[in-house]
Amino acid sequence: MTSTLTPRGPLRAVQVLGANGAGHVSSLSGGLVARGVDVTVCGPSSAAQSHGFQRTGVRFTAVEIPERPAPRDEAMAVAALRAACHGADVVHAHGLHAAMLASLALAGGAGGPALVVTWHAGLPVRGTRAGLLRLLERRVARAATVVLGAWSGIVDEVRGLGARDARLAPVSFPPERARVRPAGPQADKTRAGLGALDGPLILSVGRLEPHKGHDLLLDAAREWGGLRPRPTVVVAGEGADRAALQGRVDAEDLPVRLLGHRDDVPELLAAADLVVLPSRFESYPLIVHEAMRAGVPLVATAVGAVPELVGDAAVLVPKDDPEALAQAVSCLLADPALRARLSAEGRVQAATWPTQDDTIAQILSVYDELTHAPARS
Repeated sequence: MTSTLTPRGPLRAVQVLGANGAGHVSSLSGGLVARGVDVTVCGPSSAAQSHGFQRTGVRFTAVEIPERPAPRDEAMAVAALRAACHGADVVHAHGLHAAMLASLALAGGAGGPALVVTWHAGLPVRGTRAGLLRLLERRVARAATVVLGAWSGIVDEVRGLGARDARLAPVSFPPERARVRPAGPQADKTRAGLGALDGPLILSVGRLEPHKGHDLLLDAAREWGGLRPRPTVVVAGEGADRAALQGRVDAEDLPVRLLGHRDDVPELLAAADLVVLPSRFESYPLIVHEAMRAGVPLVATAVGAVPELVGDAAVLVPKDDPEALAQAVSCLLADPALRARLSAEGRVQAATWPTQDDTIAQILSVYDELTHAPARS
């Protein structure tokens, strides 16, 4: 008697998309379709147009998956997912709430599809909700056939929650999300438009939400206001904290400009002397990819995947420590040689990150492993 691996037929995968991550899922789905996989994407209707799913060759089924679904909404989402997943070989859920609903949709189906969960740590919560979230995490971890964690800390955490199979699967970003613009006349024009022709330009990119730490950035900016020439700090992003942050900028006369949402981050990077990421929490931040590919020196808090992502090619500081943040930036501004070294090392580090092809190949390998059953002869 010998054992061989026999395919169960053409691979059919259902991607379940929650409130976030549509760009990654769109790119992944397109790559899988190009490799012959039959892909259905279930997710919010707003993602269908905004992330170009129609262009990838997938079937898109609108399923609204809110972060805090009401019981009726949850039941409707589960029913829609159950129908969409019928006959699938693999169901791949992206995010905790999408994974919970996918696991409910698959519950009770003997011999049904494998459930793969890509796990990005959610925002830290406290109080009663923290306990409920922990129960949800434990349920999802144990329901999944395989959990893919974005960095090693997540893999360890998920194993501790009881996951049967947890693996490291770093996220890559589509090439268009890591465009690099060379410095030159356009960069000078950008600096002039931001009022930073006569001094350093410090760039921060991210939603204006408490966990992004922009209040700490303003604390640090008080110190930079005493530097000569005076740096200009610009923040690209929009969010609920905008009014409070702008109030502080005005009241304290800080050298900070809140730019709102911007579609020209590559141009801002080409003009910047430094990028600062002051977050209290991060998963796998896009701005780190963009800054290091562009060769812009980075100062960031040592949270989430950031330390693994940057290695020794950036300056890391503790979270919630504006003094350390201010000091790190001041030292870099005073040391052109160090900035040049970090610029070069950042590009070298970025070259070690997985490409989109690497990510798709890894995911496809997992799918193949789960959808080949041993046959005896």
